[in-house]
Amino acid sequence: MTAHGRETDGIRCMQLRGGSSKGAYFLREDLPADPDERDDLLLRVMGSPDERQIDGIGGGHPLTSKVAVVAESADDRADVDYLFLQVVPDRAVVTDAQTCGNLLAGVGPFAIERGMVAVTGDTTTVRIRLVNPAVSFVEARVRTTGGRVRYDGDTVMAGTPFPAAPVDLAFPGGEHPVFPTGRLVDVLAGIEATCVDAGMPVVLVRAADVGIEGDEAPGDLENNGALRATMESVRLAAGQAMGLGDVRDETIPKLSIVSAPRHGGTVTTRTFIPHRVHAAIGVLGAVSVAVGVRVPGTVAHPAAPVDRLVRVEHPAGTFDVAVDLDPEGPATRVRRSTVVRTARKLSDGLVWPRSGKATG
Repeated sequence: MTAHGRETDGIRCMQLRGGSSKGAYFLREDLPADPDERDDLLLRVMGSPDERQIDGIGGGHPLTSKVAVVAESADDRADVDYLFLQVVPDRAVVTDAQTCGNLLAGVGPFAIERGMVAVTGDTTTVRIRLVNPAVSFVEARVRTTGGRVRYDGDTVMAGTPFPAAPVDLAFPGGEHPVFPTGRLVDVLAGIEATCVDAGMPVVLVRAADVGIEGDEAPGDLENNGALRATMESVRLAAGQAMGLGDVRDETIPKLSIVSAPRHGGTVTTRTFIPHRVHAAIGVLGAVSVAVGVRVPGTVAHPAAPVDRLVRVEHPAGTFDVAVDLDPEGPATRVRRSTVVRTARKLSDGLVWPRSGKATG
């Protein structure tokens, strides 16, 4: 379809709430093949650059300005490919530097809805290849009672106000060590930190080391200018230490401030993503935190022993992550991690981008 056709006839688009995020899901074939043209189109669809995104379908926040691009996979190990794109609300920026584990929860349902994967019974497994930032795989188990995707259910997920059907996500892990600097603790901008990448690059910092309690409301942390400056200094130093280069204009690494649990969990977190503070915590970010908590010697490891199930406390509740690791220390690798998310279809139809060019 030509650019003019997309503006006049619309583009197929499904909106889903995936985990604690919300996004627009597209088939790759319905978008321009050229990445620059695709990104310009998505800026116009979502309503960027505008912090309100009033002229598009974005929600004016990083958690609601997300896009999933799904295609049939050429890899025998997967049914579909999933490309995540973060559309920045207030800037003309679309980045594929990271994936999104929350929007991932909606990829399985979307693939079934679009006829890419056939229903196999009460539960249908969708094998997904995540193509950014590096190729990895996940299996999503979607409830399909009655021959169709079921969104109704009684699974309550912290970070969302209403229950829905569960989507089980199982990550097989990989052969690369999860501590990219080769150390369990680094000193970054004068602060002790642990750099972890178990699917999402995350920097762990003790709350006491940056002068906070660790259970503050997200808005209070965002309004703390001195804290934000410190955390950004740590993030920029971490980008170099983790081999990510200059991350000044990137959305990774994330920063998770850790402290003792308050509500029976394993650890309390507050996560910068990287400049706003997450109202909950991202899926792969939680996996990286859980790995950091489980490995002795990191800034996040508690005094008491930790088993394979880590309960991560965040501003909206808790997030349970089961992690199997091997072996120990800086060479630690993830063998398998599992989480439970929910997803719900919000709308399905056509979306019309504003005319013109978003990027000049």
